[in-house]
Amino acid sequence: MVRCADAMTEDTGPPNFVREMIASDVATGMNGGRVHTRFPPEPNGYLHIGHAKAICLDFGMALEFGGKCNLRFDDTNPVKEDVEYVESIREDVRWLGYSWDDREFFASDYFEQLYAWAVELIRADKAYVDSLTAEEIREFRGDYFRPGKESPYRTRTIEENLDLFARMRAGEFADGAHVLRAKIDMQHGNLNMRDPPLYRIKRAHHHRTGDAWCIYPMYDYAHGQSDALEGITHSLCTLEFEDHRPLYDWLIENLPVPHRPRQTEFGRLNLTYTVLSKRQLRRLVEERHVRGWDDPRMPTLSGLRRRGYPPAALRNFCDRIGVSKRDGVVDVALLEHAVREVLNAESPRVMAVLRPLRVVIENFPAGHVEWFDAPHFPEGERPETRRIPLTREIYIERDDFREDAPRKWFRLAPGQEVRLRYACLITCKEVIKDASGAVVELRCTWDPASKGGTASDGRKVRGTLHWVCAQHSLAAEVRIYDRLFTEENPTQDGRDPIETLNPASLEIIEDCRVEPSLGSLPAGTRVQFERLGYYCVDTDRTPDRLVFNQTIGLRDSWAKIEAKLNG
Repeated sequence: MVRCADAMTEDTGPPNFVREMIASDVATGMNGGRVHTRFPPEPNGYLHIGHAKAICLDFGMALEFGGKCNLRFDDTNPVKEDVEYVESIREDVRWLGYSWDDREFFASDYFEQLYAWAVELIRADKAYVDSLTAEEIREFRGDYFRPGKESPYRTRTIEENLDLFARMRAGEFADGAHVLRAKIDMQHGNLNMRDPPLYRIKRAHHHRTGDAWCIYPMYDYAHGQSDALEGITHSLCTLEFEDHRPLYDWLIENLPVPHRPRQTEFGRLNLTYTVLSKRQLRRLVEERHVRGWDDPRMPTLSGLRRRGYPPAALRNFCDRIGVSKRDGVVDVALLEHAVREVLNAESPRVMAVLRPLRVVIENFPAGHVEWFDAPHFPEGERPETRRIPLTREIYIERDDFREDAPRKWFRLAPGQEVRLRYACLITCKEVIKDASGAVVELRCTWDPASKGGTASDGRKVRGTLHWVCAQHSLAAEVRIYDRLFTEENPTQDGRDPIETLNPASLEIIEDCRVEPSLGSLPAGTRVQFERLGYYCVDTDRTPDRLVFNQTIGLRDSWAKIEAKLNG
């Protein structure tokens, strides 16, 4: 496995052998200098961050070399497919910032042509109808140590095969009664070349073709021919398809396709503390370990979007990790670093108090409101500001007060003075407790001459707190997220990842208070809660109920690692 740090130490930046290959092809005039890629998802689930790498590569290479990229849905297995997944995939690709213009296709667009080509393979004695059961086919196939055995049905005549295949299409046989197989070599060292299935009988309603078909092409058959029909020049796949490439090429060579695409495999993305198996992700949803495909703890693109991850951060991350010929494991901290980089530049600063502690400023005039201008980007050159109110009663973070404060405590404590961000200086005079001894309120005084947060006599105050006005602040629910799994590799040694689920991956805080400027923010808006982290308005929000998802905290461990790597 390759760690992302391996690539980060390269002086030339992250490697991308696909870019180098395409650049060479263009320079030598291959395909007339034309570059045409495709992103071919199966509409049987939601896309995850591993797909983001493929999307960025497929669309990115087309953009970089002045080419085109198609969006093609591999809808050859109607049992697992749904229009919901088609729509979600469209949304995810657009969200990442890519467009396929009018080049949206489905493998089902080519069902008639694929069937006709299968007939041509039969006529050329390069395909036959097999009547072995699925278990028998697996047994006859052999394995890496045992050669395969030819099916007793392999010697059927061309006429018999044409008749059976036509009757398969007509619906005369039950599911599993027959399959169409390529006639290649049952002794081949590559198992995928041992007479692989091309068509199977499957009576299932298709989301586009309805009940018009009861036989469906296998992915290995539909994939390359769809590429050829669309004029694809560079068919980019992840490494699990490397052993399938000889079959891809065999079919291209033995059919009268209009174009001859080339398949190239690259290493897939794996992240620490994450599972990217679509089967396991579906299990998390169906067994209700999460709240759905777009749960912000999920590595799905819809989940990351809802959590507040900006698409630019995912594009930057995919570019930073590079493209290699080996599978690798990337530290999730690098993804989080990319997210912070974008959010730090784009997110307006606001104030929120997650666990409020009431503070009464005793010498502040009752009923009076003092308004202050506060910058949205205090450390940059952007001039946007908002108005924040100060009244007699405010809220501070409960963790910002200690009754028994240690010596180097720079937040609030009895007799200690602190700065309210953008407003003034206050000093704690009295602590109010309930019958159980818990602190419920602080009594403080303010220095009217310290408006703006600066002492008029020049005294230094080291502590600065975020706060909100009790009267004008808004109630909000805030959802705090931790990693979904407790182990760096949740599936190590064949372990069930459910066993490593983090029971503390979600904390819901219902009684938070946020400054009034946040009341009209639409879902998806990203902000920084000063001193707390980055947050996003959730899709659950209503006109009278604010809900925020924590996108990510302020601490960035990868930034320190990167600084060390870069000297």
